[in-house]
Amino acid sequence: MKKIFRSLTIAFSLAATGLWAQTPATENDYYQLRTLPIPQDAILEVGGMTVLPDGRLAVCTRRGEIWLIENPYQQQGTAPYFKRFAQGLHEPLGLTFRNGSFYTSNRGELTKITDEDGDGRADHYEAVTQLPIVGNYHEYSYGPLFDPNGDMLVTLNVGWVGYGASLTKWRGWLVKVSPDGKIEPISAGLRSPSSYMYNSSGDLFYSENQGDWVASGKVSQLKKGSFNGHGESLKWTSDPASPLKLTKEQLPDTGEPVATAGEKIPHYQYPACWFPHVLMGISTSDIIEDTKGNLGPHFKGQYFVGDQGHSKVMRMYLEKVDGEYQGACFPFREGWASGLLRLQWGLDGSLIGGMTSRGWSSTGKAPYAIQRLIWSGKTPFEMQEIHSKPDGFEIVFTKPVDPETAANPANYKISSFTYKYHHLYGSPIINAEESKIKGIKVAADGLSARVVLEGAFRKHYIYEIKPEGVKSADQESVLHPVGYYTLNAVAKGDLVTASQFTPFKATAAVHHHEMAEAKAETTKPGKTATKASSAKRVTEMPASWSAPDQVITVGTKPGLKFDVSEVQVQAGAKIKFIFNNNDDMTHNCVIVAPGAVDEVGMKAINLGLKGPDLQYVPASPKVLFHTNLLQPESTETIYFTAPSQPGDYTFVCTYPGHHTVMQGKLKVVK
Repeated sequence: MKKIFRSLTIAFSLAATGLWAQTPATENDYYQLRTLPIPQDAILEVGGMTVLPDGRLAVCTRRGEIWLIENPYQQQGTAPYFKRFAQGLHEPLGLTFRNGSFYTSNRGELTKITDEDGDGRADHYEAVTQLPIVGNYHEYSYGPLFDPNGDMLVTLNVGWVGYGASLTKWRGWLVKVSPDGKIEPISAGLRSPSSYMYNSSGDLFYSENQGDWVASGKVSQLKKGSFNGHGESLKWTSDPASPLKLTKEQLPDTGEPVATAGEKIPHYQYPACWFPHVLMGISTSDIIEDTKGNLGPHFKGQYFVGDQGHSKVMRMYLEKVDGEYQGACFPFREGWASGLLRLQWGLDGSLIGGMTSRGWSSTGKAPYAIQRLIWSGKTPFEMQEIHSKPDGFEIVFTKPVDPETAANPANYKISSFTYKYHHLYGSPIINAEESKIKGIKVAADGLSARVVLEGAFRKHYIYEIKPEGVKSADQESVLHPVGYYTLNAVAKGDLVTASQFTPFKATAAVHHHEMAEAKAETTKPGKTATKASSAKRVTEMPASWSAPDQVITVGTKPGLKFDVSEVQVQAGAKIKFIFNNNDDMTHNCVIVAPGAVDEVGMKAINLGLKGPDLQYVPASPKVLFHTNLLQPESTETIYFTAPSQPGDYTFVCTYPGHHTVMQGKLKVVK
């Protein structure tokens, strides 16, 4: 009896101290990844992927092959079987199966491939049409996608000559190819349109990557005669076949906000959903609609969007307001093995991801992979949807909320921001502003909360919505407490009056306070929000120096590279460090402690909206010295005393998405 009493006492003590507290839920609790074992002779750098009617998975690779995979679902623990079906293609980046034949877009050809004798290997390769190309390495071709009339849609990447260039006709366009091979231009202004799809309503969407003319990743609707932002494709609009007559000279290439620039451009198509760079991902890829609720009935009808650079899948909810699509994106499932390029639904309802990373760096370290994402059957506590309302937003949750925390305005944070429109590569976040919340109306069933805001809405801005302090009725935290809503138009409807706000007991907010701390730090005397100055960034030679002991010059070159891979300095030497950004992208140069590059790089990514103000340099003792972010063709000089401890330090660009590849060695010797 004494032992039982003692055990109960220990149990109550552990519970009281929180040692037996419930472990916070993770993505893996709800969505598990299963990896397909790939034979050594199959280098599956996935370029395209399709599921055949009999359940086999067909994969085309960037090395020019097509593989057929039997039993990709590994039923009863059995291994899949791989068979090479075709070879000799030129970097196919799309795969479709129709009426017994495969279709794929190579660099310069749309090809039909058929197994005529039924032995499981291709016998006949037929060129449906020649795709326009001059041979530039960046002239990727994607698709095809069959439209309802049996024509094929293909998207054509621009070339790269230090900037995105349309070096031959219809590069940077969506084109339609008839069965007899005739090419018809449909929509212009595309940069790197790797993925596109029809939704269940018959509307066509594509995803775009950040680059020149493109501030951030986005998903946009494709319409005949629309312009999607990239200026180089407009050199072909004088052709009689062009469905629009817009010229590059008509574009307001001034760096003004996209929100206002788009209103000055005829036929400009605003994104249905921005995927804010780094905050969500860095290289938006495939889009797939879940029409069956494969990943849970709570997300039925929503979209899942891959990210190649961040090796993740994101979620997107769209609604129509004033006849145009707009909506929100949310984090969903990180941790894929490689760079996620293609998505397909398996016949078992799993989400199959095809991956590659060669030349396109990704957080997933495998050079290529195929994985399946499987829903566990459990429902996470998430923001299910976000709706525009005339006075704010309505957040729909997957589970009933705790009314006290859901009604407290202090448990939400809403901010808005936009980007610049210009020919330069990407854009910083601009015009960031926090919204004031008047009050909250929680629905009687607890499944939604209407957040009423003060002031006017900012059209074509992105709204960051964070219900970080809201709990479920079972006291769960929101699994992903952030969403980004692209507000192209404010929905009409009834307003919520103050008398309708749900009463609550005032409690402390449960926000993360990094942004407020960062703002206070960067606005201390002697500092500004955009030009941080500290002992880690000294831009004038110290008065105690008569001269530097060593002058080091580091520049940049295309492909996310420094122009030197290693420099050597004496321990304790006085260093004048000149950083020249010769590239067309924004870069900084940060010197970090040995072995700290990944930690510092991830902290830079996690800076969120405050990242630009902090030059994407996180507060970390492992950051030793740094420059500011430099625009293309600019330079900065810093001065520092080299570490006294010999070793291999790293200089790295911590602009989000760059740190995994843009590195050099600073070798400190005695």
